[in-house]
Amino acid sequence: MSPRTTSGPRRFLLPLLIITVPLLLALLGPLFAGEPGPRAASFTLGGGHWAGTDFVGRDVWRQVLLGGRPVVLTALAATALAYAVALPLGLISALTHRPWLEELLMRPLDVLLAVPSLLFLLLVAAVLTPGAVGLALLVALVNIPDAVRAVRAATAEAAARPAVEALRMQGESWWRTAIGYVGRSALRTLAADAGVRLTGVLYLVATAAFLGIGAEPDAADWAVMVDRNRTGMFVQPWAVVLPAVLIMALTMGTNLLFDAALTRRDRRPGRDRRDRGPGRDRRVQRSEPPERTPRPGHPTPAPPPPTDGTPPAPGRDEKSIRAAERGR
Repeated sequence: MSPRTTSGPRRFLLPLLIITVPLLLALLGPLFAGEPGPRAASFTLGGGHWAGTDFVGRDVWRQVLLGGRPVVLTALAATALAYAVALPLGLISALTHRPWLEELLMRPLDVLLAVPSLLFLLLVAAVLTPGAVGLALLVALVNIPDAVRAVRAATAEAAARPAVEALRMQGESWWRTAIGYVGRSALRTLAADAGVRLTGVLYLVATAAFLGIGAEPDAADWAVMVDRNRTGMFVQPWAVVLPAVLIMALTMGTNLLFDAALTRRDRRPGRDRRDRGPGRDRRVQRSEPPERTPRPGHPTPAPPPPTDGTPPAPGRDEKSIRAAERGR
């Protein structure tokens, strides 16, 4: 079942089912984690730990309840910060009539875009020690150049329409023109980009935490759990499988949810089939005159003469038949 093949609110069912569990665990999990219990042996099952223990003997389920909030909040904050900077820069670049201003805004971002995101995080982490806030700022920084280019590309066509010039001549403010008209024209494109970008930010945050950037080596974090417990995966797999599946469900559910929200109801595949359905054919058939079958003992009526000026076929016109009989 895909969001593009379902109709109405049902298209949100599958994305919500996928994303609800990791979101609830991330946002509400710390409220139900409770106090830490005594540590047991590393990578063991049972003993009051239904999901087993991790590499230092902590309860895996409690770490799962505590480890989702840093990933989700950091990804959401980084995405919001990236668009808070990218939207005004992209709109200014698309609406300006000064080429030097557009070059001044875009060329430094192109230089930053040439540096791979993960390499930039590693270079900064080698000099500084960013925490959760620092990681959100770094991830937002590496996403700003691409987001600005996406905003500019989505709004450039709307900014060149005559309606924008008409709004300027009417004395409308720049913000009203940029947000009220140009931004609204590119809203669907920007929403689709936001869904894809949030998925990429989740991946980048998880990768950075996996490499130890922005998180302590023994922090309660889903990505850190995958990294620290992978040595005992074949002994106690739940310590790796649970956080990995939750990260995957969060990214996939986010992408499917945005896809379902952007699917227009008037573009569903079933709409064309309804237009070509049996009811449509019956209406067309009713509008066509039925064919008349000749009754026994009555001659077949001659076809009507052509309207394009061509002479009738020989032997088909009644006057031609009578003239031929008189000549005999």
